[in-house]
Amino acid sequence: MIHVEIDAETNISAELVERAARAALDLSGAPDADLTVVLAGDERIRLLNRDFLGKDAPTDVLSFPADEPDPETGRRYLGDVVLSVPRAAAQAGERGHALEAEVQLLVVHGVLHLLGHDHAQAEEKARMWAAQSEVLARLGVSPAVVHE
Repeated sequence: MIHVEIDAETNISAELVERAARAALDLSGAPDADLTVVLAGDERIRLLNRDFLGKDAPTDVLSFPADEPDPETGRRYLGDVVLSVPRAAAQAGERGHALEAEVQLLVVHGVLHLLGHDHAQAEEKARMWAAQSEVLARLGVSPAVVHE
């Protein structure tokens, strides 16, 4: 199950978020895994970024892998993805595409991190960006949305 929490002023639907997360899970071979996606404001993500990564500034998306069984269902719980709606809106505006496309990119990016993808090294980044592009294509999102 994909849990969606909307904790920010937005017209982004939970269905759009769930569809993006589901596409990433399906492509990665983990369709039965559970996770949570939170659409947050800058202050909430700034505090999480500060407390967990030591960076006292808002960011676009954070992933918190868990990869453990849900005590209630026994299903694999991958973790949480938290994205900043204000950062997503700013990035969409800077890059000239819709907020919905940016949110889908950030959800997919965050879920891929939960699934073990990373982009610290060039080889890892190439694999992650390829997976990200494939998921976005399945969602009908232009490859031009993907950014560094």
